[in-house]
Amino acid sequence: MKAWQLKGFGLENLKLENINIPTPGSHDVLIKVGAVSLNFRDKAIVEGIYEPDMVPNPLIPVSDAAGTIVQIGEGVTRFKIGDRVTSHLYSKWIEGAPGPNEPDFCFGSPLPGGLAEYMVMHEDSAVMTPSTLTDEEASTLPIAALTAWYSLVTYGKLKKGDTVLIQGTGGVSIFGIQIASALGAKVIVTTSSDEKGLRARKLGAKEVINYIKTTDWAAEVQKLTNGKGVDQLLEVVGGEGLNDSVQATKVTGQISVIGFMAGQTTNLNLMEVIFRQTKIQGIAVGNRKAFEEMNKAFDDLAIKPVIDTVYPMEDAVKAYQHLSRGAFGKIVINIS
Repeated sequence: MKAWQLKGFGLENLKLENINIPTPGSHDVLIKVGAVSLNFRDKAIVEGIYEPDMVPNPLIPVSDAAGTIVQIGEGVTRFKIGDRVTSHLYSKWIEGAPGPNEPDFCFGSPLPGGLAEYMVMHEDSAVMTPSTLTDEEASTLPIAALTAWYSLVTYGKLKKGDTVLIQGTGGVSIFGIQIASALGAKVIVTTSSDEKGLRARKLGAKEVINYIKTTDWAAEVQKLTNGKGVDQLLEVVGGEGLNDSVQATKVTGQISVIGFMAGQTTNLNLMEVIFRQTKIQGIAVGNRKAFEEMNKAFDDLAIKPVIDTVYPMEDAVKAYQHLSRGAFGKIVINIS
């Protein structure tokens, strides 16, 4: 089969090669991959800034894949040949709280990912693809959609009438806008682009703040919420901006920390956190049970993933470069 293999950090070390098709073991399924989608995690793995000591050499990268089962191993009971399935990043996290070693069993590093024509996964690591979605659409769900869902719904208990602030218009953020607005929340979006802001409004955002023009965006959020602050905030930037997020969130509000685009460390004003009684919740995607609940909701709410661009398999490097430049929605690579 054709497979992209990472043989050292840096895009120049991502090579398209011919390797053997993997063989499914006991309770494994073999997937003919239809499409994969890229996340910031995939970019960070290639660049060597995401748990570099855990990255094997060589590695088939990319965690999020969707395709069709073409072979099953002994003992498989959850699926049959012909079923359309999607990968689940934390392959052993089925329900409840995560174990201490969930990162040891992630697709796309350290386990082989989906940037190949075929992919093996344990049957417990697969989720049935929503019938309303194509493989290209379904490939966007495992990290981006589930992270937003797990933050807002599983942890945040989002209800109609809540106010949510979403940072940016990347993959997780777009799903956050769609999910929150579909469930009846008022959505505020921060962005550096008026054009992206207009597109965010079409997806359900009620207010848009251009943080280039309005640098004190936290104060603007307070104005838009009559001095209360938002009930929930999806923090994708990280770094020192976490202090602004505390100021933008209501007393006892929740900040879901899901990204680190501006840095993996921060100097946090603890007195503000204490006095505002802010809940800062780290989010590492979610469990399989939440994934399956989300898929049902997506069918019921008719939520369709927003895809920026679809690249052919041969142009995977261009897809990574596009991700680095920024995108509105998801970058997808068609494999089939």
